[in-house]
Amino acid sequence: MRTFDPWPVFFRREWNRNWPFLVGFAVTGAVITKYSLSLTEEDAKKSDFVKRHKRYQLVCRNLI
Repeated sequence: MRTFDPWPVFFRREWNRNWPFLVGFAVTGAVITKYSLSLTEEDAKKSDFVKRHKRYQLVCRNLI
């Protein structure tokens, strides 16, 4: 006699409850990654944030 396996029921129920969070997390991560990888050294020179915190050298080292 087969015993009842609760895992498929659990995963189906949790997927139905959590898919909006997981999809939103994936989309947000993709957008942040896209914009982070598109930054250039010239963008760092123009950035008010970098100028305000005087972190240009640190940012440029990380870009190389």
